[in-house]
Amino acid sequence: MSPAIWISIYMPIYLILFIIIPEQQAAHRRFIFRKIRRKGMRIMGNEIIKEYVGKTCKIFGGQTVTNGIGKIIEVNENWIKLETKKGVELINAEYIQSIKFDK
Repeated sequence: MSPAIWISIYMPIYLILFIIIPEQQAAHRRFIFRKIRRKGMRIMGNEIIKEYVGKTCKIFGGQTVTNGIGKIIEVNENWIKLETKKGVELINAEYIQSIKFDK
């Protein structure tokens, strides 16, 4: 095969995989962060959650996140370790919508 055929076959694949798709993902991330800044939303700090380690709570996420009822064991970076009836669950704190603590 001549080099012209190789270039005509593999150049579009290279452009799509290594230039176009990563640029679209970066643009999507920029769009999300701009949207968050406009709304004035802030990502909740873990210092608030660390105060409630050892207490029973109900954690609610969105449609894609599982809801959990249990005792908070540990909070590290963006992860919450929750002890439930089923066992220990790790929940990403960025996707949590609300937490309700039992008295």
